[in-house]
Amino acid sequence: MGEAVSKSSFKERALEYLREVEITGKELIITDRGKPVLKLVPYTQDPTAALGALRGSVVRYDDPTEPVGQEDWESLR
Repeated sequence: MGEAVSKSSFKERALEYLREVEITGKELIITDRGKPVLKLVPYTQDPTAALGALRGSVVRYDDPTEPVGQEDWESLR
């Protein structure tokens, strides 16, 4: 996780934080009462870079046409 700042601190120094993320390339986490709510990351031209973190994350995919997570919905019980 990158550096974290509160919403109020971000509001006061927004341009400074935006420039810092742009220059350093490091992400910035914005918190609300100590809880992370937003992540500011630099823009990348390469669309495959955004998907790089997901590569290899699907371990097993048995039936791609079946709905997933139905057991999590209380209304279906």
